[in-house]
Amino acid sequence: MNERLPLSFPVAGTCFNYRVAGVAIRDGHVLVCREDDDSYCMLPGGRVEMGEPSKVALVREMAEELVMPVEVGPLLFTSESFYGREGDRYHELGFIYAIELPEHVRPDGEQPFLVREDEGHLLQFSWLPLKGSALKEACLLPPWLAARLRALPGAPEHVVFHEDEAVE
Repeated sequence: MNERLPLSFPVAGTCFNYRVAGVAIRDGHVLVCREDDDSYCMLPGGRVEMGEPSKVALVREMAEELVMPVEVGPLLFTSESFYGREGDRYHELGFIYAIELPEHVRPDGEQPFLVREDEGHLLQFSWLPLKGSALKEACLLPPWLAARLRALPGAPEHVVFHEDEAVE
């Protein structure tokens, strides 16, 4: 039996998540994803499964969500995030990689270029400009990400984010 076991589970009143995400940047825009019932957007990606390397998980998640192949590039960020959503507390470990999409997938306005169902939710994928206020207005999470996307590091960066200590 080959049961999928995502690394997301409750521990002492907090949910632990192990997540991977991809940064696709084209023509000064970054690809983001929003679930139909969320007030925020995030980078496309998802949960890593038990025994699965993070790059393999990202390729799988992109194939499931974007329904297209991606090329995974270098690791940009590792993150430890401690935050709350809708009364629940989370401890999330994240790996964020650069990704390359097929050449024909390019920004064309700020409307969703792809809407699809995944695990009972509608996912909307959009290209948002890196400059200006679009990322803030779209509420890109985690909050530290927008500034770092505008000036990508030359080497992987480790970020620890405590929502309760964040000052915007």
